[in-house]
Amino acid sequence: MLTILFVRWSIGYICQMQFLQKIKDFYIFSNIHVALAGFCMAKISLLKFENSSYKMPVFIALSIVVSYNFIRFYEIKTSRLIWLKTWFYEFKKSLIVLSAFSTLGIWYILGFTNFNFNSLIILIPFALITFFYVVPVYKNEKIEVSFRNFPSIKIFSIAISWAAICVLFALDEANIALDKNVWIEFVQRFFILIAITLPFDIRDVNYDSKKLKTLPHVLGVKTSKQFGLILLIIFVLLTFFKENYLISEVYINIIVSIITGCFLWFSSAEKSRYYTSFWVEAIPVFWLFLIVLF
Repeated sequence: MLTILFVRWSIGYICQMQFLQKIKDFYIFSNIHVALAGFCMAKISLLKFENSSYKMPVFIALSIVVSYNFIRFYEIKTSRLIWLKTWFYEFKKSLIVLSAFSTLGIWYILGFTNFNFNSLIILIPFALITFFYVVPVYKNEKIEVSFRNFPSIKIFSIAISWAAICVLFALDEANIALDKNVWIEFVQRFFILIAITLPFDIRDVNYDSKKLKTLPHVLGVKTSKQFGLILLIIFVLLTFFKENYLISEVYINIIVSIITGCFLWFSSAEKSRYYTSFWVEAIPVFWLFLIVLF
């Protein structure tokens, strides 16, 4: 009798763990987690300039869900990651539903809130950079003109797009003047986003096509890590060039840089996919937590 109960409990426990694993994987690989990171990045910008609005962080998060899932739909056939293909086709309908609801959320914000449409001027060029990185500008049987053809452009296009959207776009929509402090914040965000993105390129160094010429391919893994650490030092030092900077901001930037640097330094192609897709992606969440706390 005890044996039967134990077997039943074991089967129930295993089924429960498998269910929780599927929920975790959907949260991460449907880009909800990266959308949360985008929400936090935008919220950080607004809080630094004394604005408590949630409209733009939510808008950016929903836009990330739609755009990143569009990229996944477009690129999945050429992906070298068998596990990702298997997961994608299992949850394809759920991704479509999630993207549809996110699109409705975007439509609501644009149509039923006091959205500053003039700020979209800032968004357009960086949206085009992202779009044409995925979709070739021109393609035929013999030639393909794409942003991918330019060495190491991937990481810089990601960083500058995120920095522009989460700093310039978010602040301009909130009618905050793009003054010296805003531009310094933009440059800082660009640098730390490169450092945050590097572990992803290091993780994929054995899977990415060498035609992409990511920094780990061009510089090597160790040199790429050193480059990222230098950017983090510059990220902290730039704080002192802001007018009326707060000492709390200096401390927070140092803490975030140390955490980012540790994740970068210990990243490798052998690390679990959750190392980057969950933990590294969660750095903006921790960053926002520190700002709210202090």
